[in-house]
Amino acid sequence: MHAKVLGATPRGVDALFVNVEVDRIRSTLPSVIVVGMADTAVREARERIFAAIRHLGRRAEAANVVFNLAPADEPKKGAGLDLPMAMAFLAVVGEVPAKRLAGRLLVGELSLEGKLQPVRGILPMVLAARRRGIEEVIVPEANASEAQVVDGIMVTPATSLGAVVRWLRDGEVPAEGTGDQFLGKTFKEPQAPDLEDVIGQEVARRALEVSAAGGHNILMMGPPGSGKSMLARRLPGILPPLEPEEALETTCVFSVSTRVPRPIGLLERRPFRAPHHTISAAALIGGGTNPQPGEVSLAHNGVLFLDEINEFRRDVLEGLRQPLEDREVTISRARSNMTFPSGFQMVAAANPCPCGYLGDDQRDCTCTPQAIQRYRSRLSGPLLDRLDIQVTVPAVPWRELGSRRRGETTEVVAKRVFSARLRQAERFAGSEVRTNSAMGPGHIESLASPDADGRRLLERAAKTLGLSARAYHRILRVARTIADLAAEDKVLAPHLAEAVAYRSLDREAAPQTRAIGRW
Repeated sequence: MHAKVLGATPRGVDALFVNVEVDRIRSTLPSVIVVGMADTAVREARERIFAAIRHLGRRAEAANVVFNLAPADEPKKGAGLDLPMAMAFLAVVGEVPAKRLAGRLLVGELSLEGKLQPVRGILPMVLAARRRGIEEVIVPEANASEAQVVDGIMVTPATSLGAVVRWLRDGEVPAEGTGDQFLGKTFKEPQAPDLEDVIGQEVARRALEVSAAGGHNILMMGPPGSGKSMLARRLPGILPPLEPEEALETTCVFSVSTRVPRPIGLLERRPFRAPHHTISAAALIGGGTNPQPGEVSLAHNGVLFLDEINEFRRDVLEGLRQPLEDREVTISRARSNMTFPSGFQMVAAANPCPCGYLGDDQRDCTCTPQAIQRYRSRLSGPLLDRLDIQVTVPAVPWRELGSRRRGETTEVVAKRVFSARLRQAERFAGSEVRTNSAMGPGHIESLASPDADGRRLLERAAKTLGLSARAYHRILRVARTIADLAAEDKVLAPHLAEAVAYRSLDREAAPQTRAIGRW
């Protein structure tokens, strides 16, 4: 007798559907063969499956069968194929009607006593099943909340192999679980601290607002203790809430990653990732033997904060260039390619020199010009060009630290940011562009073209600062965002002047200061 069950494994933020076929074979000794490019976890499913079947009260020692996992030329990874493999075997031996398995996707890992354990990647698998027109998905109960965020497909949670057998054989609905039965915890970013806590730094606060309004990458440079990290950690609070499509995209990344808690339901807040400067390229960009999304993907639709960016290895930083430009990462292996989204907003913080006090009014810098040049050269020109806003964050004077005067709250700034984002949503309706930072050359020409005064100002700035074509276009994108914050339909000279002011490191790299190296 032959039986077939549909299973799936994650592949990037998508799913690979696997036809699990089982057939009896002739053998003088019990033999269980698994074919179809199965990894160690899949091959070990034999022991879990037959131990779980024995706990059903059925003797399973006469197991002369072959499992074929099709397509045979695609690698199969993970323990999520345990359940479909077990059900295919039970169909072969007559415990479950084979026709009841048609039109259903089964996913789940089995314990030795037959309990269904949660697996990674449920959300992308259920989304792919809906696109394929599958009627029902049977998942472990602990994955139910994650799977049930997808409309248009029946999700049946189950606690054990026996519950699935009774559902398919007798129509007995698996008992619904309660919230305290879930094994994972919902990943929630903590509430962002309030922007009013930042004392002084009006220029940096304004730059952060512009950055949030247009989705622009920002670099803040200043001495230790000037408030760079404090500002960066308040950026998520002024960003607009996740849209439903963005929440799905980001939750899919968290669903397949083993580096973060498994999500229950959709993520509610934009992620904020702040990796240490000792991070490897594979951990930041993604990769590994079994490719995993890196920090750039875990920050998708959120913020990636690189504190002390000059302390990161240069090869790690150079790996950011492609994700910043393409908003996705493709990891190539000998047998497959996986693509992870990386539409993050980058916030970088840096000291002006190794000791941190170059240009500080209160402390003297002890670094030599050669040391400063080596330190700054760790951040290449092409990477700097991809940072739309570059702003200096000076030390706060002592007299301001004792002042009771506070700036605007997160709530007030967030309202302006939200209004600017609404203007962009209306402007780019029907296209893949969501924010000004993602505008292409065509959009820039039609939507951010300056008036005559602005064009003359921009020409002078380009000649004085030696701007690259990429930096030129990024100034126009930032100017468009500043105009949106001012509720202006056209980009005017004052908007361009402010945008040029946010290229502070280009100004430092002008001819009179290039002797100590370019940022």
